[in-house]
Amino acid sequence: MSTIPTPHISAKADDFAKTVLMPGDPLRAKLIAEKFLDNARLVTDIRGAFGYTGTYKDKPVSVMTSGMGMPSMGIYSYELFNFYDVDNIIRIGSAGALSLNLDLYDIVAAMGACTDSNYASQFGLNGIFAPIASYKLLSEFVQTCTSLGIDAHVGNILTSDAFYNADETCNQKWQSMGVIAVEMETAALYMNAAKSGKNALTVCTISDCPFKNTATTAQERQNSFQTMIKAALETAVKL
Repeated sequence: MSTIPTPHISAKADDFAKTVLMPGDPLRAKLIAEKFLDNARLVTDIRGAFGYTGTYKDKPVSVMTSGMGMPSMGIYSYELFNFYDVDNIIRIGSAGALSLNLDLYDIVAAMGACTDSNYASQFGLNGIFAPIASYKLLSEFVQTCTSLGIDAHVGNILTSDAFYNADETCNQKWQSMGVIAVEMETAALYMNAAKSGKNALTVCTISDCPFKNTATTAQERQNSFQTMIKAALETAVKL
């Protein structure tokens, strides 16, 4: 077992709050810390994976980047859950819409995460594990959105290992099964939370709609997902 600091996180044992918000983009983590948290301090920056701890409405909250993809999310969420005693991780990211009912900037809460990854094989299960959100976090987030007048779309998403998939029909196949959006991190987060007995939730803002040929820019993704961030922080203070 690793000790603190870990190979990937340089923070001290008590540097993280019990609830951590995890964007994929390190610059989004920096923006959240500077714009939304009071008295935010940098607690880790190995490989540019920024982690901060501050307060929101007087409650300690941390924010740390997960990087891109299941391997990166798998490393950071594992170390936070198992070595830094974090209880709740809320991924705040972007996703592509598979459902035709979704438009740019809509908010999705991932009730479950299908995946084309082999990540679950490490657990040696005699079957297929279904990665799902913590009901506690999901219900709190939905209630928070309702109180803020935000329309949150709750459903099943896809966590894919491939951003550029050689099978050009893959999105249609997942869409036909009622999967509403696609991203690249959630299944690993949900599996790590299940294995460690902790809580996890992914909420995403729709950044592109491939079936409608619409998309946001990298700058827009970095700076404009304010509604999702506010809802996640308002959820965090209730935990």
